[in-house]
Amino acid sequence: MATRTSSRTAVVTLPTDTQIKIVREFHAPRPLVYKAWTTPELIKRWWHANRGKATLAEVDLRVGGKWRWVMVTPDGLEVAFHGEYRELIPNEWIVYTEVFEGAPDGEALNTLTLTESGGLTTAIMLMQLKSREDRDAILATGMEDGMQDALDLLEQVAAALA
Repeated sequence: MATRTSSRTAVVTLPTDTQIKIVREFHAPRPLVYKAWTTPELIKRWWHANRGKATLAEVDLRVGGKWRWVMVTPDGLEVAFHGEYRELIPNEWIVYTEVFEGAPDGEALNTLTLTESGGLTTAIMLMQLKSREDRDAILATGMEDGMQDALDLLEQVAAALA
């Protein structure tokens, strides 16, 4: 098994029974964090979280546009997510739905807010789930470990764009 290193600097909290909040600072300017989050070839460089290979990153970045990201683990398991963009303010705000294709009834409504101060970008990601059971099911998958590693890679990708 490959050694994984993570800064584990994303802070995960549970504001309500149906929410997961993730806050993470990036050592990169806000436009570059946004670009890494929304550009297919860049998404493929970080979203896999060192747990496989991102094989697809489709992004129709407009209100009503669809997105779909797919990765394949070393043992051949395909992991896919998709959704729709609901609100967009470039470099500042994205509201989108997210569905794990392995559990299609557990749709989340995610809000990503990016702010910048002194060259540091703060990302606040709020996941709104339909129920406490959906929230707890997501947490039980170990999503935090993968998310921590993915966000570390996102920071590297964004910083490399400078």
